[in-house]
Amino acid sequence: MCRGIIGRKIGMTGVFSDQGEYVPVTVVEAGPCVVTQIKTVETDGYNALQLGFMEKKANKVNKPLAGHFKKSGGVGFAYVREMAVDDPSAYTLGQVINAELFSIGEKVHVAGLMKGRGFAGVVKRHGFAGGKDTHGCHSHRVPGSIGTSAWPSKVFKGKKLPGRYGNTRITTKNLKVFDVQSDNNLILIKGAVPGSNNGLVEIRKINA
Repeated sequence: MCRGIIGRKIGMTGVFSDQGEYVPVTVVEAGPCVVTQIKTVETDGYNALQLGFMEKKANKVNKPLAGHFKKSGGVGFAYVREMAVDDPSAYTLGQVINAELFSIGEKVHVAGLMKGRGFAGVVKRHGFAGGKDTHGCHSHRVPGSIGTSAWPSKVFKGKKLPGRYGNTRITTKNLKVFDVQSDNNLILIKGAVPGSNNGLVEIRKINA
């Protein structure tokens, strides 16, 4: 069984469960993905499927990729990712994998590109409490002393300081699949997933 799929975050909404409970969910367009390459232990050292997602115009695909996609039907894709698979022989080039891969109530890991927030200080970036807001305080949002003097006369790597915040890959684990709409290739995942609307996400099965 393929252990994951490529998708696109549509946005967040809320639905009601059978018990009448309001549940915030994220709508994700899960596929359809096309198998563009099959990797095996014998040829590549590991078992995986290369999946293509979101068709791309032929004039937007360069010649090396066009030759690669020709093996799986000739359709170009904007995104290509690899997903682990237990038995590669069960799949063929050009095969379509869609939202039916998941079932209601299943737990998944969702990875995506975190929203970029630019250069930020320690209060916003790391959650520092900041200085006092009382009269006479001159250090409200600064990091303060970083503990270096004559020795070791340097700042240790990994020190929490101001810098670029966001725009990094992040994985939210153990999210529950609330609903699967196979006709529209949509899955509803309880809670929030990384990234902005229309951003690329990777949904992976936990116990596959």
